[in-house]
Amino acid sequence: MLSENLVKAFNAQINAEMWSSNLYLSMSVYFAQNGYDGMASWMRAQSKEELDHAYEMIDFVIKRNENVEIGQINVVPTAWGSVLEVFEHVYQHECHVSKLIDDLLDVAIKENDKAAQNFINKFVNEQVEEEATAQTIVDRIKMMNGHNLIYLDDKLGERK
Repeated sequence: MLSENLVKAFNAQINAEMWSSNLYLSMSVYFAQNGYDGMASWMRAQSKEELDHAYEMIDFVIKRNENVEIGQINVVPTAWGSVLEVFEHVYQHECHVSKLIDDLLDVAIKENDKAAQNFINKFVNEQVEEEATAQTIVDRIKMMNGHNLIYLDDKLGERK
């Protein structure tokens, strides 16, 4: 069984993952409508990944014989600026998600729940990669100085 505090923390994180999925889907739509099919595809993959995280957390909570409560998902932004601004937002968002995951781990540590700690550590490690990937894309866009975005669009579209 999970403690009440940990159940609440997991439910909040599940909601955050679902919101993140919608955020990336919104970015995907924006890119698709502006002719960046590769970036749209990359963002759609991000959206699916965030939803998969929510599913994994849901399954974990259920396996621990606790109740999952899917809360209301707040609206996400739908208007975006330049390609650089979108990916800067991605980086900032991934840093925010890292903090949320760290906070979830802190609750598991406080509750002395080793199984939850082990489960959450996977997401802690994944966030290191997510932040690095987003930062690399931001850095490359800055190096391009607004040029060759079609090349980057093609490269990001290769993501499976």
